[in-house]
Amino acid sequence: MSASAAAAPTTRRGERRIGEANPRWWAYTILGVGLVVVMAPFVWMLLGSVKSEGELRQVPPTWWPEQITFDNFRELFARLDFPQYFTNSIVVAVAVTLGNLVFCSMLGYALAKMEFAGRNLLFKLVLGMLMIPGMVTLVPMFVLVSNMGLVNTYWGLILPFLAGPFGVFLMRQFIGGLPDELMDAARVDGASEVRIFARIIMPLCKPALATLAILTFLGSWNNFLWPLVVATTEDKYTLPVALALVSVGQNQTRYGLLLAGAVVVVVPVLIVYFFLQRHFVQGIAVTGIK
Repeated sequence: MSASAAAAPTTRRGERRIGEANPRWWAYTILGVGLVVVMAPFVWMLLGSVKSEGELRQVPPTWWPEQITFDNFRELFARLDFPQYFTNSIVVAVAVTLGNLVFCSMLGYALAKMEFAGRNLLFKLVLGMLMIPGMVTLVPMFVLVSNMGLVNTYWGLILPFLAGPFGVFLMRQFIGGLPDELMDAARVDGASEVRIFARIIMPLCKPALATLAILTFLGSWNNFLWPLVVATTEDKYTLPVALALVSVGQNQTRYGLLLAGAVVVVVPVLIVYFFLQRHFVQGIAVTGIK
């Protein structure tokens, strides 16, 4: 009797564990379906880049290539001035990313830790800018860049995006969670605000900076409309603009060439994410985004 009594709680505990585990399988199923939906376009892009143009257009479409060919990549590098376009994209994306890391951090620090007149109003203005679509500011921004004589220059591609409202909001939220005691102690030791920002705030903001760097680099690298409008000669084209123009033939779009170019464009973004993924995940988790 004692043995059966001892076995009963074990069975009940086991039954509870099984019952508690069931909802997790539903979560795994939903996440698995979501992963397939998200990854399918990327897999199709990669497989399509090694298909012939005829196979890409056949009905019904094939998932796996009937014959793997790298002619799309050969033609891509043969038709494009790839080093020039790649250099343009790298210069613009890196400059925009560095500008956002510096300026958004500065403004985020000021909004989070410094007292000055109009601080709350300025923060509300930043939040309001988050709600304005980019298409609304495209024409005024182009007129401003044109009046400054920066059309078809690197500065024209870079300056309008050196600081963005999302970056300011992200850094303000992260820096706001840092303890004030660290800054107070530095001020007691005679440190200036610039030194506090450079020596204390920035090293503590690595997760948020990594998050901002990935998102900014991705947005700048994939930006198509603004370089298309501002760059008027091929020597200032970025990769997305060059690929869009070269993949359009006389009568139809060259989908194989376009997919091969998309693979080339995606690779640098994956490299950046690979090196910063740990900080990126931590930045999203810690920031919240609060």
